[in-house]
Amino acid sequence: MESPDSDGMLAEQLLRLTRRLQRIQSRQLEPIGITPAQFRLLRTTAHYEGAPRMADLAERLDVVPRAVTTLVDGLEASGRVRRAPDPTNRRVVRVEITEEGRAVLRSMRAARKAAAEEILAPLTAEQREVLGGLLTALVDGMPERRRC
Repeated sequence: MESPDSDGMLAEQLLRLTRRLQRIQSRQLEPIGITPAQFRLLRTTAHYEGAPRMADLAERLDVVPRAVTTLVDGLEASGRVRRAPDPTNRRVVRVEITEEGRAVLRSMRAARKAAAEEILAPLTAEQREVLGGLLTALVDGMPERRRC
């Protein structure tokens, strides 16, 4: 049985790794001129089959609608998304990802892969496989919630 001290140490290690991942992501996003929150909205928008409603994005991201409006404002100003009227309800605004937005996502996927390689470099192939299994168990064991 694990001691409470080892759980505390594991929690601290997870927090340190999370902070390292956030620093790497911020370094990657800065030259592109996009915030982590904008990137998350852009990535979420791309997951929809069609252009999502602003309300759909707020729900999926678990934020208030005003936060989505602010994020869309910034992404629209940089040409990464555009607002489009809903064809069936003129009060509804949909968010479409532009080609510029898709290019940002492609470059970020490559940067994230490079960052993962940097973080995983000290591990052997066997250790990576074990870590992958452990991470899957943690993610699958989380209470059900929409994940982006």
